[in-house]
Amino acid sequence: MVVKRNVVASSSCRLLVLSPVKGDLPPMRPGQFVEVKVDVPGVFLRRPISVCNVEGNDLWLLVRRAGKATDALCDMAEGTIFNVVMPLGNGFSIPEPGTRVLLVGGGVGVAPMLYYARKLAETGVDFSILTAAKTKCELMLMDEFEKSGNAVYVATDDGSYGHKGFAASHPVLCENWDLVACCGPLMMMKSIASVCHKSGNRCEVSLENLMACGLGACLCCVESTVDKGNVCVCKDGPVFDINVLKWQD
Repeated sequence: MVVKRNVVASSSCRLLVLSPVKGDLPPMRPGQFVEVKVDVPGVFLRRPISVCNVEGNDLWLLVRRAGKATDALCDMAEGTIFNVVMPLGNGFSIPEPGTRVLLVGGGVGVAPMLYYARKLAETGVDFSILTAAKTKCELMLMDEFEKSGNAVYVATDDGSYGHKGFAASHPVLCENWDLVACCGPLMMMKSIASVCHKSGNRCEVSLENLMACGLGACLCCVESTVDKGNVCVCKDGPVFDINVLKWQD
């Protein structure tokens, strides 16, 4: 893949727009991810990055600075070529038209919600978006979400924009939804899952366990489930229905 654009998304995140060196991108589903090889001394494992969007033959990746490897990704110049394995994992459900879906993204977890919103719009599903961050300046992709024409709700921890408080406390979660899809920090997802469990709203979450290989071989990303015991998030997920996770024990 070659870097076409490197755009500042927030103080700690960059949006990379990539294109294949040759050929076309493979079909991808919202919620799937890619494994990126980073040629930096001391970095031996690939880094998993959510598919943020697919536009034409361009792949969007939202990358948060979290260490040596992601710093290198965020600093990549236009024209840089690097290796990407894609697509990996299982994505979010695509409901039938007429259903109501709420997309919830916190922090860099907003990334898969953009492509999901685009796909839902194509199928005529009624959806709304709830995006959350610590403060207004850390909100990302707002312009892109607003282009969908659907309702966009916001929660910030400090109340600098939208609802003051965590995403799980936003009133929109009290409505009846056929599906709530969530990605973000673990505690946020567990809080959203708890609200949905009590209200009876179906909920899917995209886990962000450490996924070194992306193929289920290294066993770095094991998660305990109700029906299948320990599974690899990279291969059996990263998207799971909350009812198969042992979060409510």
